[in-house]
Amino acid sequence: MPEHGGGRLSSQGGMRGRRISVRDAQAELRTLSRATDACRECPIGQYATQSVFGEGPVRPVLMVVGEQPGDKEDLAGRPFVGPAGRLFDRAVAQLGWSREKLYVTNAVKHFKYEWRGKRRMHKTPGQREAEACHHWLESELELVRPHAIVALGAVAARSLLGHPVAVTRLRGQWLEDPAGRRVLVTLHPSALLRGDPAQRESAWEAWISDLSAAAPLFAPRKNEKKEKAREKSGHDEPAYAG
Repeated sequence: MPEHGGGRLSSQGGMRGRRISVRDAQAELRTLSRATDACRECPIGQYATQSVFGEGPVRPVLMVVGEQPGDKEDLAGRPFVGPAGRLFDRAVAQLGWSREKLYVTNAVKHFKYEWRGKRRMHKTPGQREAEACHHWLESELELVRPHAIVALGAVAARSLLGHPVAVTRLRGQWLEDPAGRRVLVTLHPSALLRGDPAQRESAWEAWISDLSAAAPLFAPRKNEKKEKAREKSGHDEPAYAG
């Protein structure tokens, strides 16, 4: 694993194109997780409780990328455990997907907030903050190697695709990132929580429709049982990271 300075662990050169097994990828993800805790490339890290790294299997059907941890995630140290995460879990259940086949993470690894009285309220990360965190996300992508990616919201979509994305116009569509990976763009679940209560049911149905574009990926694949057996044994055939 490349050395990191000032919290940075580069995804350029040292990791890209390298042959790596599932077991080694899992070990390197744990190293990355510890390294993000020390990251101070933007000011967010010094005010957060801890970094919140991704979790889930290597080589998943989908990698789901949100914006940043919320208050609950910041305290728990795990992604997608707050109100928006529970809404996402409800969608996963309704779609009949297996959470075990999802890797969930965020574009920004620390919680950005502002105090309102005694409450910490979410504050959207700026472009510079998202860019400072991008190499962590890219390193995750290279190690996790998902079959496809879901971008929840504008911050995640921009981080993945490298340019501003009109999420409300392109939602439910498959796009392609600079590395050729497929990215499905949709709203962040927090947008549904903030929306007009009178429109909540129709907003929910539209969001489920967006996510259902990824449903074919969950159909049983040829040799899936053999792939799982290799992963459990830790002796899977080497794969390229990146």
